[in-house]
Amino acid sequence: MMSGSSPFKMRLVHLDLKGAPPRVCYLSEIFPLFRALGANGLLIEYEDMFPYEGHLRLLRAKHAYSPSEIKEILHLATLNELEVIPLVQTFGHMEFVLKHEALAHLREVALFPNTLNPHKAESLALVGAMIDQVMALHPGARWLHIGCDEVYYLGEGEDSRQWLQQEPNTRAELCLSYMEAVASHVQAQHPTTTPLVWDDMLRDIPEDQLSASRVPQLVEPVLWDYGADLDVHSKALLMEKYRKSGFSWLWAASAFKGATGASQALTPIEHHLRNHVQWLQVAGSVPADTLQGIVLTGWQRYDHFSVLCELLPVGIPSLAVCLQVLLHGDFAENVKARVENFLGTSSLEATDFRSERAGSFPGSDILNLITQVSLHLCSSVDALLERDRYVTGWFSPYHRRRKFIHPVMIQHIQPQALSLLARWSVLVGELEAALQRVFYPDAVEEWLEENVRPSLRRLQALLQDLGEAAGARPDSGQDP
Repeated sequence: MMSGSSPFKMRLVHLDLKGAPPRVCYLSEIFPLFRALGANGLLIEYEDMFPYEGHLRLLRAKHAYSPSEIKEILHLATLNELEVIPLVQTFGHMEFVLKHEALAHLREVALFPNTLNPHKAESLALVGAMIDQVMALHPGARWLHIGCDEVYYLGEGEDSRQWLQQEPNTRAELCLSYMEAVASHVQAQHPTTTPLVWDDMLRDIPEDQLSASRVPQLVEPVLWDYGADLDVHSKALLMEKYRKSGFSWLWAASAFKGATGASQALTPIEHHLRNHVQWLQVAGSVPADTLQGIVLTGWQRYDHFSVLCELLPVGIPSLAVCLQVLLHGDFAENVKARVENFLGTSSLEATDFRSERAGSFPGSDILNLITQVSLHLCSSVDALLERDRYVTGWFSPYHRRRKFIHPVMIQHIQPQALSLLARWSVLVGELEAALQRVFYPDAVEEWLEENVRPSLRRLQALLQDLGEAAGARPDSGQDP
């Protein structure tokens, strides 16, 4: 199966900007690689990186892109023949909006900032304004993704409870009527743009109820499943249900990173490879005119409040494997060789990314250094603090609290700890410099704080305790 015949006409790389958004200069380096690997579009989830104006200005993150940077990103995409679909969350995952005091009254449940209250006219006005501002900077976009996934606690707010007490109102009806309202706004204001929605809120709604609503005429659902053991048969049945309900086109969504753990640092390529092989089987088992394309999602946080998962440069080898599998239909030796060639690496084994074999693609230095940190930093500090016989035998927590040590033990422990700290400090300095080139300072700070500093602090604390224990001794004639 060659590139001309991939069952997915559109192959979109998802940029999740709600964590560690890349600087535009990095996007300019990586877009040509996306294109070369087989992508022909981007799904850009701006979240708080969009330069919202006027009464929405409070939604902007500190380092939000400027309007001219957005234009630059779109220009770079056009140069690389990548069609851009913007994504605006409009229902669930509204934390970046509803966390603000000034907008908290629009929450479905007063305590939780995830979900918007669908009953308030002001909610729809807010979402409409967000959509219009985003579309103003994306003139001519053929699609706009309006989110609508994981609308947690829907139906649990006070307005919803009262509404649900009236016959024949149901939670499904509430969801459909709100989706219809948002999609109708898009249709009215941006008539050449088709809304996309994540499909999870629609999955359990019976076919006849979907058919009876206007939603199938207004939106195209994106069926997402990031599992390595995705059930091909049940996915084909779900697609058939959607088609019978009146949806004319469907999309698939796989994952190339950010789907195997909220604090995952390295991307397990094998998992994502299998996820794409399963999606190819799904595509092969449904009529040819069913699928508009596939979104290769690359989550950067599970939600607005969670930690960072794998950074974009770390996920590039996985993205390369996944895109090439979609183009060629499998991961035979010749496809693997193509991927290695694109990346400038001789191996796709995670342990080999520690060396210069990490490759020569933009950001490969970050992959190399993060691999070393993830595989060895914590374990090397553990080895010294928890398994070294001198530390466990002669400088235990008991000794450390009492600043008490046999003088000769300082000579066994201190050089090792100093050398370990020095080696890691050099590597972390290189990593910090590499990260600063690709990301903004707050993302660099966050990643290092989460993944590096705790281990370095443990080493520094050991050395400080050693120094104090050495100084606390009565004169022993022993030089520490």
